[in-house]
Amino acid sequence: MTADIVIPVYRPDEKFTRLLLKLQEQSVPPGKIIIVNTGEEYWQDWAKTTEGLSLPETEVHHISQTEFDHGRTRNLGVSYSDAETVILMTDDAIPADEHLIGNLLKPFSDPEVGAVYARQLAGPDAGIAERFSRDFNYPDRSEKKTLADLERLGIKTFFCSNVCAAYRKAYFDKLGGFVDRAIFNEDMVYAANLIDHGYAVVYAADAQVIHSHSYTNRQQMQRNFDLAVSQAMHPEVFDRVSSESEGFKFVKSAFAYFVKNGRPFAIFPFVITSAYKYFGYRAGRRYRELSKEKILGYTMNRTFFMNLWENDRIGEKDV
Repeated sequence: MTADIVIPVYRPDEKFTRLLLKLQEQSVPPGKIIIVNTGEEYWQDWAKTTEGLSLPETEVHHISQTEFDHGRTRNLGVSYSDAETVILMTDDAIPADEHLIGNLLKPFSDPEVGAVYARQLAGPDAGIAERFSRDFNYPDRSEKKTLADLERLGIKTFFCSNVCAAYRKAYFDKLGGFVDRAIFNEDMVYAANLIDHGYAVVYAADAQVIHSHSYTNRQQMQRNFDLAVSQAMHPEVFDRVSSESEGFKFVKSAFAYFVKNGRPFAIFPFVITSAYKYFGYRAGRRYRELSKEKILGYTMNRTFFMNLWENDRIGEKDV
């Protein structure tokens, strides 16, 4: 099975360089590495820093910042591939070993499988809360998910992450790919569509990338605001199941994790961060009731809303 890799890139740095170096060490080599880069000047700056390094060949397509969209930009990248499978990655997801591509492709031997996503491991500089988050959302056991699991798994049925996920291109093309206008969750919306059409999504715990963040409380609030906006825009997916119940389970599980790791008092900053995240989530779910000024203060993705309002002004339909 052939596999191309598509990576949206913005202001590439040393993590992106490490990602490319790791891709050329894979036991199953990729076909094309397709880059959709936002801001050509940033790419040129990065290229100067990597002169003399032996990096894999890439196919680079440049777009402007106003053209970027989480769904449309990824669809653009996939459109340049004619492989059987396309692996989507972010520019800061670093393969943990040389078996990432091979382990992502194995589940596709089952014709029911339309998407496979990788396990995300916290980086060495991640705090205990971020390590807990990765362990909670990406356990060490693989799982195949279909519509029959909706009652058991709830919102987790549709969980999939384009930090590192592989898609069977025949099904991707058949279903129309990602939604064309997406502030967040384009991967979960597609996974729900895939599952609703009778296919399956697999979480492959043996396919691993190193990927974690150190967000401030304000950034956590903004991220959850955008997440909730995406849910409000897609009630056909997210109104079927409760995201809040999963959030409460997340908070309750944290304390046991902190105690187990000898850090019980870590629960206090964790609860404060959770309050910021919950505020952002509740605000995002009712974003249509907010002023434009508040929305721009709450979102991580101002360009999305500026484009949304501009499109509404000229008569395009809202999502």
